Amino acid sequence: MCMRMVKVISLSESAYAEMKAMKQEGESFSDVVHRIAGRKSKKSLMDFAGVLKESAGEWVKIEKDIYESRKRFRMRDVRF
Repeated sequence: MCMRMVKVISLSESAYAEMKAMKQEGESFSDVVHRIAGRKSKKSLMDFAGVLKESAGEWVKIEKDIYESRKRFRMRDVRF
C-alpha cells in the first residue's frame, strides 16, 4: 500500500475556480498542480502580452520591416 503525505492549502474562490476549470477528466487537483508547475521552462504566450506596449515607436519599426520584407518575397515556381 502506498501512503502519500497530504498537505492542506488555502485558495481564494477565484483561484479554486481557475484550477477547477483547468482540471481535465480523470485528473486530480494534485495532477493539475504538477502539470502547471512543470511548465516553468516553457513560456506562456500570455507572458509576452504587452511587451511592446511601452515602446510603440519600436513596434512601428518592426511592423515596417515586416511589410518591407513581404514586398521582397517572391514565390518560387514549383513543378511536380
